[in-house]
Amino acid sequence: LILIGGFVQLLAGFLAFRKYDHLGGAAFLTFSALWSSYGATRHLVNVRAGHSEGFAAGAIAFLVLNAFLIILASTFNVVLLCMTFAMELLIICFLLFTLENLPLPFEIVMLSIPGVICFYGATASLANSMFGKDLMMMGPALFTAESSKKDTKDPPPCICPKSHCTSGLRTIADLLNTGAVCGVPTDTVYALAASCKHPEAIEKVYRIKDRPQEKPICIFISNLDQLRAAAPPISPLLWEFMENVYPGGIGCIIKKGEWLKKLGVGAGYSRVGTQDSIMIRVPDLTVLVHLIDMTGPLAITSANPSGEADSTHHDMVISRLGHKLEGVLCDGESDEVVASTVVNCTKIDESGITILREGCIPAGKVMQIFESLKNK
Repeated sequence: LILIGGFVQLLAGFLAFRKYDHLGGAAFLTFSALWSSYGATRHLVNVRAGHSEGFAAGAIAFLVLNAFLIILASTFNVVLLCMTFAMELLIICFLLFTLENLPLPFEIVMLSIPGVICFYGATASLANSMFGKDLMMMGPALFTAESSKKDTKDPPPCICPKSHCTSGLRTIADLLNTGAVCGVPTDTVYALAASCKHPEAIEKVYRIKDRPQEKPICIFISNLDQLRAAAPPISPLLWEFMENVYPGGIGCIIKKGEWLKKLGVGAGYSRVGTQDSIMIRVPDLTVLVHLIDMTGPLAITSANPSGEADSTHHDMVISRLGHKLEGVLCDGESDEVVASTVVNCTKIDESGITILREGCIPAGKVMQIFESLKNK
């Protein structure tokens, strides 16, 4: 029966851990080891006088461990507290047995009390864990430890919807369409986004980042079909190169022109790119592509104060720049830890391409793609 009790405690312990009840799981597994050790020692091992030091030391170790469980159980529930007290009685029986000083009547009484309590506790834990309801009463905690921390976190400094929610995507799209600046995830690192229809929002991006005015800002579009509809003067080689690198972590710098207004850049034409060129990228991130479909082309730059490391989690964006933004689209960890690779394609037909910044896509891979296309 004692060995069966150990098995029941073991089962209750595993179920408690699966329900993320770490205290209950640790207690039940300890009880299982105790029941099994006592049963094996009591009925299977012949403890002789002069050879009981190891068993006595083990019993004392159980006494000390269970004393800590009693303290913890007092903040958990009444049933677990009673079980830990019952286990203390069982350990005392174990210790007396190893010292050959355990009266049989005392053993029967002491084992009966812990047996009943442990049977109820294990059964209640099994039932409540299996059905996810409090089918059997466990009682309140005897003591409640007050936390020195605040029960509720401080509200974020800006609107922070989740990226997997349609409502969250619409919230950020509405903010961008009204001229706000928001933090958004990309297929590389997090970025600051502003609608190309609102030049004042792009100006705000420069102020938020403390970005030098001579550094141009690129634009993101959702697919190459948008670019084809704007009919830019792009050579067949450049078209083929972009078809091979988009969507992805490569930004192509091409010649600027009035075709950008057909693309939907609008009033922000003079605030993106340089006077003669513009970097365009098609991101490989579904949520961002959907967002661009809702807003039109977005002016994009990395979401970090100028000169500092890139932001690789929405929490970094919120903590560093959240007080200056209207919203952050929360998408967890970024796919990359470095920004995109920037390629100058303005003279692709004359002298080929130039890698201006090596990012998440190795320069060697970019050149390999280009050489294979050129050789065709």
